[in-house]
Amino acid sequence: MKALIEYVAKSLVERPAEVEVTEETVADGSILIKLAAAPQDMGRIIGKQGRNAKAMRTLLNAKATREQKRVSLLILE
Repeated sequence: MKALIEYVAKSLVERPAEVEVTEETVADGSILIKLAAAPQDMGRIIGKQGRNAKAMRTLLNAKATREQKRVSLLILE
C-alpha cells in the first residue's frame, strides 16, 4: 500500500525526490500511511477542493478492503 501512494504522489509533484511515504501499524491493528512532500508541491498533492487527496484515499481503501485491512492516509505539511 505504501508503494501505491508513493507512486501516485511522485506522479503528481514537480520534485519527486522529496516525496516521503512511511507506514506505521497503530495499536488497534490498522495501518497509518504518512505522506510528506516539498511545501511547493502540497497544492498538487491535495488538489482543488481536496480531490487528489480524496482520490488517493479511495484507491488506498479499495486496496485495503481487498486485503481485509484498515488503512488511513495522513498528509503532512
